Amino acid sequence: MRRRAHHDAVNAAIELFSREGYERTTVEEIADAAGISRATFFRRYRSKEDVVFADHEILLEEVVVHLADSRSTPGSADPFVEVCRAARLVFDHHVSQPETSAARHRLLQQVPALRDRELVTTHRYERAFTRYLRDVLPPETQVATTSVAFAASVVAVHNAVLRRWLRDTDQDLRPALEESFRDLRRAAPRAALRPRVSSATPSDTGDRTPSDSPSGGGRRVVVTVVDLPAGDGPVDTDAVAEAVRAALA
Repeated sequence: MRRRAHHDAVNAAIELFSREGYERTTVEEIADAAGISRATFFRRYRSKEDVVFADHEILLEEVVVHLADSRSTPGSADPFVEVCRAARLVFDHHVSQPETSAARHRLLQQVPALRDRELVTTHRYERAFTRYLRDVLPPETQVATTSVAFAASVVAVHNAVLRRWLRDTDQDLRPALEESFRDLRRAAPRAALRPRVSSATPSDTGDRTPSDSPSGGGRRVVVTVVDLPAGDGPVDTDAVAEAVRAALA
């Protein structure tokens, strides 16, 4: 019901702005076209700028829920993949309503106030991605830098591909978007892919034994990735052993 109400208001506003002009269209006209009262309009939307992006309010909530759900099984999800999936939700939303998305894009080129509002909307997605990454990345990595850089990169790539699609909404650019996201994930710090390690002590959890802890006599298993030189020559086993020793240290 809420999604439908926002959808109707967005379509009504964009259609009126496109036909009558942004400045000449009144709140009363938008409310009438959307089938709501003026009072209801202002309860739901603070301004004409807000109503144009009202569908993104629900979409942002869905993005946040998606990221939260991905944390329900700690250690099983790649946080960079989950951020890309969340961004894909936004892209798919645009693709699902090509006429509305294209009309809104044309309005943005004509109305500076709407371009400013779009920047605010984009920043809210970026902040959601950054907060999620800061929460789930392991503390030994440069969490703040990695989170901000990856979130900003995903948003920038998403917007670049989206603009290409908006110029011709008949084309399918989802494969291009996914390939771009894969490029970003390849460039992400490898250490950030390790799950966050809990700082809980045996008394916190109540289910660890001394043998579970390195200091309690248990064994640790270290997995490391070693970059080998290109070519088909023999592997330098001394270099591999040194890399493993460094990881163990």
